[in-house]
Formats: sequence, C-alpha cells, structure tokens
Amino acid sequence: MKRHTTLSAICLALLFTATAHSDEKGFTPLFNGKNLDGWVQHGGKAEYEIVDDTIVGTSVPKTPNSFLCTEKIYGDFELQVDFKVDPLLNSGIQIRSNVYDEDKVLETKNADGKEKKIKVPAGRVHGYQVEIDPSDRAWSGGIYDEGRRGWLNNLADNKAAQKAFKQNEWNHYRIVCRGNSIKTWINGVPAADLKDDLTSEGFIALQVHGVGNHPEKVGKQVSWRNIKIKELKPEKKK
Repeated sequence: MKRHTTLSAICLALLFTATAHSDEKGFTPLFNGKNLDGWVQHGGKAEYEIVDDTIVGTSVPKTPNSFLCTEKIYGDFELQVDFKVDPLLNSGIQIRSNVYDEDKVLETKNADGKEKKIKVPAGRVHGYQVEIDPSDRAWSGGIYDEGRRGWLNNLADNKAAQKAFKQNEWNHYRIVCRGNSIKTWINGVPAADLKDDLTSEGFIALQVHGVGNHPEKVGKQVSWRNIKIKELKPEKKK
C-alpha cells in the first residue's frame, strides 16, 4: 500500500509538471527586462522606467492619463501580467486599444439598441481597459471602455473577485480575448466576462492615471512585471 501511494504521488507530480509546462507554451514576453524597445508612450507625461526587471510608472502633476503602448497590434490572445499599485493610485491595462492622428467618429449602440456615435479626439488613447482599482470599491479586473463608453463590466456583483485583490502586494491577471469575448481573472479568480464587438484588435498599454488636483497622489507608483502574451487563432464560425 505504501509503495502504491508513493507511485501515485509521483504520477500526480509528473502530471502537474507536464500541465504547467504545457500552459507556458506559446507565450512571448512583451518586455525584455532591459529597455522599452517595442513600446511607445501616448497621452500624458507620467514617467516610465525600468527597475529590477519591472516597468514602473510614476504619476506626475498637471497631465492627463498616460499610456505606455505596444507598437504591435493584437487581436485574439491570452495576456498574463503581474502588477502592484499604490493604494492612492488608479491604473489599468489597455487591450485592443487605439489612438488616431485625427479626430474620428465611431458608431455603436446604447444598451437599448439605439445607434450612437462617439467622437474620439486625435491623440486620445481609447479602448477596453482591464481596471486596476485599489480603492474600497475593489473593481480590479473589471472592464472599462477608456475614452468611449465607460464601464462595460464592473465587479459590483462579483464579491469573490473583489476579495481576490491583494493590497500593497503583487497581483496576477489573466486576460483572454477571442472574437467578441473578453474574460479576465485576478489571482486565479474569475472577474469579468464580457461580450462586445466594437473593436477586434489594437495595442496593449500600461496606464498611469492622471491625478488631477490631488497633490497627495503625485509621485505614486504602479509596477508591472512578467508580461507575456500568447496569440490565439480565431475560432472557426459554426
């Protein structure tokens, strides 16, 4: 019996190891740990620097939201990233986002199905944002439509996801975009589950939120590390 138990434990360990390695296959780092090659800043003038294999964003006064954006465009993908944020600072991770050189009008629909037009100013980063929210509201992992429609999937009714956020510690996001589906997990707990087809592709960006007239929020930081992506093949239509 003891021999059987030992063999079972070994088999389980090997299975776990194989699964873990399988999950890692296909991922590509978005950050090389040395410099910001492949990234470009849009929006505000927040400071981005590299500290110990980590991208650190620092808030500055008198500037709008700042975004460090990938130069590459992504459509269907799985993104994983660790982040840590100061309790006074709001942040987020943009996905399928864009910025235009000229003003542009987007056509969408209201919740009641009526046609709606949204004007996006030139230079304005806009698109889906996976919220980083250290406030008491705790909506980290919810989906906000930056520069367009506002909240699309908050976490008001998802207590488990609210409780999953760890204040003053590293947190982990898993974000999966496929077709019109966007799903998020925070520290392994399901968070947002959105169906929306307004934008099918765009860049990924790291946000440092503007601090407005709040001097106590100046100089606060948000950090990201272990940023990796796996591009997914579009699902076949039935």
